Amino acid sequence: MMPARRAATVALAAIILQACTNLGPDYEEPPVDWLQQWETDLYGQALTSAPQQAQDVGFWWQAFNDPILNQLIETARTENPTLRIAGLAILESRALLGIATGRRYPQVQRASGNWTRVDSWPTEGDDSGDHSQLNSYGAGFDVAWELDFWGRWRRGVESADAAFFASVTNQQNAQVLLAAQVADAYYAYRTTARQIEIARENAGLQKRSLEITTNLFESGQSAELDVQQARTQYLATMATIPELEIALRQIENALAVLLGRAPGELPEMAAVSPDLPTLNPVFIDDFPANLLLRRPDVRTAAWSVAAQSAQIGVARADLYPAISLFGTIGWSGNSLSGTNDTLSTGFGPAFSWNLFNYGRLENNVRVQDARLQQAIERYQLTVLAAASEIDGAAISVVKTMEQQGILADALAAAERSLTLSTKRYQEGYSDFQRVLTAQQSLAARSASYVSNQGAHISAVIDFYKAVGGGWQPANGDDLVPEPIRAIMAERTDWDGMLDAPLPVATQP
Repeated sequence: MMPARRAATVALAAIILQACTNLGPDYEEPPVDWLQQWETDLYGQALTSAPQQAQDVGFWWQAFNDPILNQLIETARTENPTLRIAGLAILESRALLGIATGRRYPQVQRASGNWTRVDSWPTEGDDSGDHSQLNSYGAGFDVAWELDFWGRWRRGVESADAAFFASVTNQQNAQVLLAAQVADAYYAYRTTARQIEIARENAGLQKRSLEITTNLFESGQSAELDVQQARTQYLATMATIPELEIALRQIENALAVLLGRAPGELPEMAAVSPDLPTLNPVFIDDFPANLLLRRPDVRTAAWSVAAQSAQIGVARADLYPAISLFGTIGWSGNSLSGTNDTLSTGFGPAFSWNLFNYGRLENNVRVQDARLQQAIERYQLTVLAAASEIDGAAISVVKTMEQQGILADALAAAERSLTLSTKRYQEGYSDFQRVLTAQQSLAARSASYVSNQGAHISAVIDFYKAVGGGWQPANGDDLVPEPIRAIMAERTDWDGMLDAPLPVATQP
C-alpha cells in the first residue's frame, strides 16, 4: 500500500472512531410529577376568555400607562450594573464554549525552530590562534490529536453549550427582576410621597382644631384639657412626617442604584402625579403550568442540569484508554562542508491508559453524578418556589383589591364622622373628645387606604414578575453598551463575538 493511501486509510479510521460512542447519560429534563395536577386558575388572574384583555408580559409595565415608569425601566435596561454583569457573563460563557469546541480538533499544534552559532579557538599547538565557526539550524512542526473515541470532547462541548444557554436565561431572569425592582421602587416612592401628603393634610386639620380650642380656652369657653389633647394629636401627626421623609429618600437612593446613578434626587420624579393609579384587572391568556415552565430562572435550572449531565460522560471517558494520532516533520542542517540538510517525518498512533489511579477516576464519576442529582434537586426546588410565588402573588392581587373597596368605605365613613363630630362640638352638643377620636380615625383610615393602594400595585408587579414577564431577547448592544464594547475590543481581539447574534436554543 502506498504511503498516501496508508495515511488516508488511517485518517478515515480516525473519523470513524470519532463517531463511535458517547459515554454517560443523555440529558432529559427532570419530570415534575405534581405539575400536571396543579390546576389552580390563579384566582382569575389568567385563562381569560377575551384575548384582547390579555397583557403582553414581555412589556407588562405598559399596562400602567405611565410614561415616567416606561422611561425609568428603559434607562435601567441600559445603565443597570447587575444587568451588564449578566450580559458580560454571556460573553464569558461563549468564549468558554469556544475553548470546549477547540478541544475536538488536534490538541497539540506546535512549530519550533532553532539556529545556533558555535565559535571555537584551539588553545595548544601552532594553530592556537586559528578560529573556526559552525552554524546549525533546524525547524519542525508537531501535531497530536486525541481521538474522541469515548465522547470526552463531545460531552465537553455539550456541557459548555448548556452552560452558555444557562447564562443567556440567567440574563433574561436579570431583566425580569430589574423591571420588577424599578416598578416596585417607583410606586413605593409614590406611595410614600402620598402618605407624606396625607399626613400633612391631617396635620393641617388638627392644627385648625388646636387653634380653635386655644381661642376658646383663652376666651374662657373651654378647658385647657381640650387644648393639650389637640396639641398632642397635632404634634404626634407631625412627628410621623420626618420618618416618612427618611423612607422617601431611601427609596429614591435605591431607585438611583437601579438606574446606575449616584444616590440623590432623581429629576424624573419631579413630574410624578400625587395620586396613585387605579389598575385594571390582570389577565394573562395562558395556563399556569406553561407560565411557570417558561420562567427564565426555571430554564436556567434546566440548562444547569444539562450541563452537569454531560460532565458524567467526560469523567467516565477517563476510565478508558486514550487513543491519539501524532505526526511530526523536521528539517535540520549545518554549515559544515560535505554535510547535507536532513528532512525527517513521523506519523502514527499513540495509546495511553491510566490503569493504576487508586480510585481517583471512579470517584470523580461519582462526584459528577452526585452533582447532577444536586442540580436536579435544585431544579425541582426552583419549580416549587416558582409555583408558590405565582400562587402567592395572584391571591395578593385579588385580596388587596377586595380590601381596597372596604377601606374606601371606611375612609368615607371616617370623613363623615369627622364632619358630624366637629359640627356637634361647635354647636355645643358633644365634647372635644369626639372630634379628637374622629380625627384619629380619619388619619388611620386614610393612611391604611393609601398603604393598601401601594400593596395592591406591588402585588400586581409581583404577579407579573412571578410569571416571568419583563424580558426580551438580547443581542449586541442589549448585552453590553457600545462604550464598554469599544473598550473591550480595543483591549482584546474578540473576533466579532461582541456583536454576534445569540443562537436560539432548541432545548431544554
